Amino acid sequence: MSSAVSRVTAAGSEEALKHFEQLLKFETDCWDVHHALTNGLQDFVLVDVRAEVLFEQGHIEGAINIPQPRLNEKRLAEYPTDTLFVVYCAGPHCNGTEKAAIRLAKLGRPVKKMIGGVTGWLDEGFTLVSQEVEQCS
Repeated sequence: MSSAVSRVTAAGSEEALKHFEQLLKFETDCWDVHHALTNGLQDFVLVDVRAEVLFEQGHIEGAINIPQPRLNEKRLAEYPTDTLFVVYCAGPHCNGTEKAAIRLAKLGRPVKKMIGGVTGWLDEGFTLVSQEVEQCS
């Protein structure tokens, strides 16, 4: 008797390689974003696509807030068209990143999703900043 895991045969190595290489074109993770932010390697714009009130309560330092319904060409006009946007939302239970990525792709903008969102960020042991903290400094 086989398990639910092995009941469907795994893809061959070549097919798996193509799939996982493709996946990295669309996604990044909290650790890679944190590493870039803390080592002066930020070559992307980090966008928190949650509502403003949630952003103010706590967000990743260095992120900007553009709630996904407000992603439009006018809002992005200040960024060169080849700017890479990395979007995140609350976490794996939220599809805001997918909605934001679709909007950005329709606008012809490079985009990646930060998997895990805020939940993943906190799970990695990283901290958030609040609007109040930023205004005091």
